[in-house]
Amino acid sequence: MKQEGGHVDLKKDVKPITYLKNRTADVVREVTEGGRTMMITQNGEAKVVVMDVETYDRWRSAMALLKILAHAETDVDSGRTVKQEQAFDRTLGSLKGNMKLPLEKNQAS
Repeated sequence: MKQEGGHVDLKKDVKPITYLKNRTADVVREVTEGGRTMMITQNGEAKVVVMDVETYDRWRSAMALLKILAHAETDVDSGRTVKQEQAFDRTLGSLKGNMKLPLEKNQAS
């Protein structure tokens, strides 16, 4: 799998399923301590990827961000946009309403 250095180490990162079956504790240690991902093959084909929880969480966060960006891009393409000032005003109004923040002095009159 692609590691932080940007390369795939086929000897360390791609293992047959029998390696996983026979050395599960070693696999867990390797991916946890090294922050690596490991590809498991079955009959010569890639079947699963094993990664530590921190890597998985980062991956899920990145995927969520990409999904938000894709939705935003669709909104822009469809003309569903507002000016920046309007967006900030709406957000500030929402925050003040939800958090019951006092209005600024110049707006309270």
